[in-house]
Amino acid sequence: MSTVDYDFDNGRMQDAADETVRAADLEALRPLPRISVHAFCESEAMLRMMERCGQDRRMAKVSLKVSSASIAAAASMFASAPTPNLLILETSAQPGDIMDELAPLAEVCDPSTKVIIVGRYNDIPLYRELIRNGISEYMVGPVGMAEVLNAMAAIFIDPDAEPLGRSIAFIGAKGGVGSSTIAHNCAFDISSLFQTEVILADLDLPYGTANIDFDQDPPQGLSEAIFAPERLDEVFLDRLLAKCSEHLSLLAAPSMLDRAYDLERGAFQPVLEVLQRSAPVTVLDVPHAWSEWTRTLLSEVDELVITAVPDLANLRNTKNMIDALKKLRPNDKPPHLILNQVGMPKRPEIAPADFCEPLGIEPVAIIPFDAQLFGTAANSGRMIAEMDRKSPTAETFSQIAHLVTGRATVKKPKKAGLGKMLGLLGRK
Repeated sequence: MSTVDYDFDNGRMQDAADETVRAADLEALRPLPRISVHAFCESEAMLRMMERCGQDRRMAKVSLKVSSASIAAAASMFASAPTPNLLILETSAQPGDIMDELAPLAEVCDPSTKVIIVGRYNDIPLYRELIRNGISEYMVGPVGMAEVLNAMAAIFIDPDAEPLGRSIAFIGAKGGVGSSTIAHNCAFDISSLFQTEVILADLDLPYGTANIDFDQDPPQGLSEAIFAPERLDEVFLDRLLAKCSEHLSLLAAPSMLDRAYDLERGAFQPVLEVLQRSAPVTVLDVPHAWSEWTRTLLSEVDELVITAVPDLANLRNTKNMIDALKKLRPNDKPPHLILNQVGMPKRPEIAPADFCEPLGIEPVAIIPFDAQLFGTAANSGRMIAEMDRKSPTAETFSQIAHLVTGRATVKKPKKAGLGKMLGLLGRK
């Protein structure tokens, strides 16, 4: 019997011929809690599929083992070892033989252990008998990754639990490309257009600009949440937030250099969990950096937006980021791309079509260079929509807000503000 202890950082990528998972099948799935899972697979296809489940970001807290072995081998193993929280068992036995096959395992299985059976026969009497005997789920193979993850979620995630808010991360392909400005404007638009509560978290601890852009000077903010995780809950978070508008709150960066911000890999995970419980939408302004904590954070959020300007360095960085994120998020759709500061006078630029061709994705927005508009807004502590709601740039931010919140509409933008969005926006 061979066993694979899955390594989440260095997981093996599935071959191109393996099952294709539609990101839409997994979008509504909440992250699974800290549980132990052991899968016993008889077929190579099932083995590969379970390994791919281990790569998914929603399984980040799950301790997963995958074995190429039978139910009989599982019974032999757990005769001298405790069973995990969940067993996933594949069997090719006839319906009449499955209960006999499970009997030795039932004798050594802990009462609290849940069991999912993947069989080959669509047999309703068998299903009823298995459920009556304490099996949590019977699935007819071959099964897909989305089916297995949803079955696990049905067992371990409380259906009456409060829904988690949507997390949207904005990051620049290079410093100075305007990612923070776009994040702040999108957060404002989401809160004002949809009248929904939004929290904007400025994660650039030493140099964050959200407090300046919204003309705020909060005495507390993100650093208190990061460096006192034992105190962090919804009540403590509420004291750290600064009110920017009726529905928009800011978790500001300290923007001070009185200490070094050498953060560990999971430093922002407790903060993100509380933020998602506290508001329907969380917008994360992520600094242009590539460290353990940024990689971890970007692998866990619901939506990703990369902002770039059309030059060679940005093209290289964007390509590298998309490739890296594909490995970190193999079952999610690619990040959204925004081309910013397009048409800057006297600056050589790569045409948008030439910029996007090697990336394999189209930009969801092309924002023209407008130093007057953005400079005036920044200096006055106002957002573009507050300056002129009917301007093409304000319309562009409105469309981005619809897209990243899943409220996208197919709508012809004014002038050339948006890229080819017809293929990217869902019809709602």
